[in-house]
Amino acid sequence: MSIAHNMAATTATASAQATASAQDSGRRGGTRRHSDPMTGLSGPAARTAPTLTVLSAGVAVSVQDLGRPGFAHLGVPASGPADRRSFTLANRLAGNPENTPALEVTLGGLTVTTTASRHVAITGAPGPVTVDGVRRADPTLVRLRAGSRLTIGRPWAGCRTYLAVSGGIETDRVLGSVSRDSLTGLGSEAVRAGTTFGLGPARPVPAIPLELAFSIVPTAGEVTARFRWGPRHDLFSAADRRRLATQTWRVSAACDRVGARLTGPPLSVGSVDLASEGTVRGAIQVPPAGEPIIFLADHPVTGGYPVIGVVTDADTDLIGQALPGHGLRLVPVP
Repeated sequence: MSIAHNMAATTATASAQATASAQDSGRRGGTRRHSDPMTGLSGPAARTAPTLTVLSAGVAVSVQDLGRPGFAHLGVPASGPADRRSFTLANRLAGNPENTPALEVTLGGLTVTTTASRHVAITGAPGPVTVDGVRRADPTLVRLRAGSRLTIGRPWAGCRTYLAVSGGIETDRVLGSVSRDSLTGLGSEAVRAGTTFGLGPARPVPAIPLELAFSIVPTAGEVTARFRWGPRHDLFSAADRRRLATQTWRVSAACDRVGARLTGPPLSVGSVDLASEGTVRGAIQVPPAGEPIIFLADHPVTGGYPVIGVVTDADTDLIGQALPGHGLRLVPVP
């Protein structure tokens, strides 16, 4: 059972209250109303505006930008890409501002086509990329001709790949963001085969040496993530704190955009009588069973289990790329 399923109830009420105002915000934001069943556009734009159509969506594809921070008091997580570093790199390569909407592809399986020729940038988890069935030796930046089909296969390292199109993807915004939040359901609809997006005006592609434009994803061996103690580390015994920081944990199958549950000899803290507190991305929460959970992009905004530490902001991107079975060492930093 996914972490998202377990935790959905913790924010459902607050999120439902936010949804009405959020969707209204999206409507007031002047986003394009779609009506054409093929292009998703209306009026003259339906005949002229470039589009991107998803032909196959694989396991999970979502539209992301840098999220909607600042709404935790409404029960709304920030969301955004699980690996922000790879996401922003894709947009820079495509000539877009870093917050431009792009696709997050989990475990490959995406095929898209566009009605206009565009540069597309592919970053994050590396894997096979083909254009009209022909393998691309270096798919970091591809000039995709109108009508061609681009396919991203299953990655051989990491789990999340990012596809940014020059000009960006256009879709409705909720609370100022297009990001699909898997916990609350806010943001763009889930991407499926047949989903069509409008594209913004093409932008000049900067001359960046592609050999310097690489993503950082886990490969073989252990992942090392830095963390800082607190805010509730004093509720844990010295043996528990030592165990957290010295043993090798493994990422379990219960990992998604909400968080990653770790397995290993459990901590002995047990059940702690603690009022719900605010949580942040990277928080290491320890339920009574003693196996830590690291919160990721779509984490709940509150939690009632003690947080023994918080993974550094940079290293949460690395955990967002970790697969079940990956070894993980948590290293405390001052």
